[in-house]
Amino acid sequence: MLIALHACRSEKSIELFHGAYANRPLIVGLTGTDLYRDLRSSNAGRGALAIATHIVALQGAALEELDETARAKTTVIYQSAEPPIQRDPTSTSFFDVCVISHLRLLKDPLRAAYAARLLRPESQIRVTHIGRSLEPQWPDWAREEERTNPRYRWLGELPHETTMRMLSASRLLVLSSTMEGGANAIAEAVVSGVPPLCSDVPGNVGMLGSDYPGYFRLQDTSHLADLLHQAESNAGFMERLYEFVRKIQYRFTPEQEFTSWKRLLDRI
Repeated sequence: MLIALHACRSEKSIELFHGAYANRPLIVGLTGTDLYRDLRSSNAGRGALAIATHIVALQGAALEELDETARAKTTVIYQSAEPPIQRDPTSTSFFDVCVISHLRLLKDPLRAAYAARLLRPESQIRVTHIGRSLEPQWPDWAREEERTNPRYRWLGELPHETTMRMLSASRLLVLSSTMEGGANAIAEAVVSGVPPLCSDVPGNVGMLGSDYPGYFRLQDTSHLADLLHQAESNAGFMERLYEFVRKIQYRFTPEQEFTSWKRLLDRI
């Protein structure tokens, strides 16, 4: 069998495999750029989906982007994550908010920093941003934001275990991406017991569900600032977020991901 990750970029390999082994199973795993860019704007990847015997999506909203034929052979399998082995203590001086995102336009990486500027003077929110720059202009922009915004600090890329420890010590994760196929940062936050505040793009809604109370309108700085203020000042709002996260932690466990893949492969 072939398991091909990314319908568009793997299309040639998919065609070659199908030409050589027309009767063998062929699973195509869909990414965010497949779903929310390439399949929407061109025919790229559509041939791969037509050839596929099975399709795997990383979140439930992906089904809305597929036609009836593709949807019928699609299985949703959430990517798993594990909490850190060691946890850093939660700060009593700051209300720490974590951003785990590389610096690139698609991630809208400074949205949390911009929102923090709008908070009241007495706010103790501190935004810590982890991730390297993938586009040349972003380091200068991040350093300038750090220089002029006392609530923001950019640490660059850190080892994964260090990142997970800092995430687990935070009160919130902010994920402001303009496009996501199934963000691993959401899974990492949920299994660590840290509620995410997310842009309301389909990939995020497909991970957490339409009734999650922590969405903000895409690129809406004021809306995100309002949610940050609620989280810091309203214990009831934070408890709603924590309770929701606790209920869906099972969704992103390695055991659940293993079981989902085993069920699919056994069926094949």
